[in-house]
Amino acid sequence: MGAPRDYRVLVPVDIFGGESVPQTVVEVLASVPVVLLGYRELPDQVGTDQARDQYGSRARVELDELHTVFEDAGCLDVSSRLAFTHDRLETIERAAVESDCDAILLLNPVPVLERVLVAVRGDVNLEYIARFLGAVLADTALAVTLFHVAPDEDERSRRTELLDAAVDELVATGVARDRIDTSIVVDGSPTRAILEAAADHDMLVVGESRPSIRRYIFRDRAKTLAREAVDPVLVVRGEYLEDGGDATDS
Repeated sequence: MGAPRDYRVLVPVDIFGGESVPQTVVEVLASVPVVLLGYRELPDQVGTDQARDQYGSRARVELDELHTVFEDAGCLDVSSRLAFTHDRLETIERAAVESDCDAILLLNPVPVLERVLVAVRGDVNLEYIARFLGAVLADTALAVTLFHVAPDEDERSRRTELLDAAVDELVATGVARDRIDTSIVVDGSPTRAILEAAADHDMLVVGESRPSIRRYIFRDRAKTLAREAVDPVLVVRGEYLEDGGDATDS
């Protein structure tokens, strides 16, 4: 199987938009390599070179300060990059691909971080996502709920076996079984069900169904999850969850 993978998380931050990374999130991510992407989305009429010349020094100072926050929290592998862009999502996707990031954290304010909801699809790569979660949760005491939306009652028992397998995979990474809960609901609207469950948690973890964060955001269900969830959303890139997926930059 080779050496264990270093799971890497991209954290995009709107450097002049008043966006910050909550300390609780910083502490959770301290156990994995982090790439900070400080970006500023520009009007079409403003050139990126012009913006970099005018604001680059100030942006770098703010990004360096955030870099220091992660280092002070014990993150031993944190890097940063700065981008002035006309297309935020394209820039985030490109940075994730170029930096070989497994997941992208979409920020929302969170005063406390104690419970994580993991929305498990039927075709998700359970072994991969369990290893990723195990790396992220390694130095935390966070409780985890593995959540699945079944299409009907007939599917409930089979999907229970799916979550049991996910629990076993997560326990195998070193996460104590008593920190893990499971929940299955039958609902014709997975988006609504996930948002309702997420309301009782502090972070939502979801996997892309396609290997593109841009497509993830623009798909109806994912757009709703990312924009309506009141807590941070950690998106595990589809490239690592689906066999045969090609990472594209479109």
